[in-house]
Amino acid sequence: MDKLQKTIIYWSLAALVIILTVFFMVSINQKLNTSTTTNVVSFSGQGKAFAKPDIATLDFSIITEASTSKAAQDSNSKKSQQITEFLKKQDIAEKDIKTTYYNIYPKYSSIQVPIMYDERQIQAYPPYPVPTEPKIVGYSVNQGFQVKVRDFDKLSSIVDGLVLNGVNNVNNLGFSIEDPEKLRSEARTLAIADAKKKADELKGKIGIKLGKIVNFYEDIYGYALDRGGGYGGVESAPVKGPSLPPGENEITVNVTLTYQIK
Repeated sequence: MDKLQKTIIYWSLAALVIILTVFFMVSINQKLNTSTTTNVVSFSGQGKAFAKPDIATLDFSIITEASTSKAAQDSNSKKSQQITEFLKKQDIAEKDIKTTYYNIYPKYSSIQVPIMYDERQIQAYPPYPVPTEPKIVGYSVNQGFQVKVRDFDKLSSIVDGLVLNGVNNVNNLGFSIEDPEKLRSEARTLAIADAKKKADELKGKIGIKLGKIVNFYEDIYGYALDRGGGYGGVESAPVKGPSLPPGENEITVNVTLTYQIK
């Protein structure tokens, strides 16, 4: 085989490789274009589920004051133990009682310089009241708690008893469901059924055929009844426990189903 024939064969093979490469790239591009231009349609649905709450969460705090930090803390500890014992007697489990914050603050006092007047009863000295250097006159301890109540029949008497046992503030009463997943699942099922119903209704009206679901999206939000009320300290202890109806909790699920169009 002479040199000319070898050259012809070489360039022929090179041209064939180039042609096959171009064909392969065009084929891939067509497949990508086909997949990216697939027609889809989306349908939304909503589901709501309701249930009575099974947990009440209550925040409260105690404040103790004394001339020294140690005395204030000792007084706070004594009152805290008294309240904890009261809650345990109401069948509140220890795991359902927790401290949310514990703060110690110094208390200050300042004395103003006596004011002097001239014969015309016009303030002469000082030109304005001037306080002296602040002086620590005591300490205040503020401790916050959160308790979970599972027996709603005792809730009113517990709130009443907390105040009678020295609690200074009772607030942020809220009702919730301890395990809301069952309620979410119920709402999700209703939302999916709602979206599928809309898909079935629309496909007949506009004359399309739906393929498989290619995307799913959901958004969950819930409403927990929160009384948010506040009750005063021992000076305003109620004669009768407050009425605290728990109502119902609501969970809403919104879903979006995306179908291929055949």
